[in-house]
Amino acid sequence: MVKAFAGGLLSAFAHDHNIAIREFSGQAQFTFGTVEPASLNLKIKSASLEVTDKVSASDRQKIEGTMRDEVLETGKYPEIVFKSTSISATKTGDGQYQAKIAGELTLHGVTKPLTISAQLEFGDSLLRARGSFSLKQSGFEIKPVSVAGGSVKVKDELKFTFDIVAKP
Repeated sequence: MVKAFAGGLLSAFAHDHNIAIREFSGQAQFTFGTVEPASLNLKIKSASLEVTDKVSASDRQKIEGTMRDEVLETGKYPEIVFKSTSISATKTGDGQYQAKIAGELTLHGVTKPLTISAQLEFGDSLLRARGSFSLKQSGFEIKPVSVAGGSVKVKDELKFTFDIVAKP
């Protein structure tokens, strides 16, 4: 999930938006019992992002159209990719770890380093990862959306949360 926050002079009349990532794939490799060595690669279809807020169908269409055409430019940049460069983990309980996943995120044609904190839980035949991180749109050459002459805009910082289950 992505959370975009409203800002600007008239932000009290605007809404924060919750955006779901509907299509993604990836591969996680890890050493059972210690996590390390490990790697993570994720690919997200940028056109799969979808507003989950309770808004009218026409507002949803406008918001998603702006997000795809003006913000993410999905025709030009169809994928968002994260590739780990290193993963470290500390055991916090039986089958539970706190992990730092360092890597590179490619978004909007720009690749930047990103470190993600995640809580890992190992089950009999699955791995569950939960966590959150933030990033600034401007760091990826994305101009945050603004309307009404800039009196309502999306703040530069976005917050991402995830709860992913990986199976063999």
